[in-house]
Amino acid sequence: MTASEARAEDIAARLSAVGLAPRVERHADFTSVEAEVPESLPAESWREALEVVAEADRFGLLANSLNGRTLWAAVRTAAPATGDVRGPGHQR
Repeated sequence: MTASEARAEDIAARLSAVGLAPRVERHADFTSVEAEVPESLPAESWREALEVVAEADRFGLLANSLNGRTLWAAVRTAAPATGDVRGPGHQR
């Protein structure tokens, strides 16, 4: 297991500990972790989940009335090129 896969698996394990059911998927350039977030998730669990995904290279929340809420995180498999470096305020 590569270091990036280990980071993604750690994120998934920690989201499981919060009470979510994460899915891990490996891609060519990154490993993604996604979890559906129930409406009933307590505020403290939300904070913990956000702290967990903030450790990824990119993270976000997809929310709509049809599919609910999906929290996601992506961990790069390789170091980014110089032109692709982003800080926390520049998530995509």
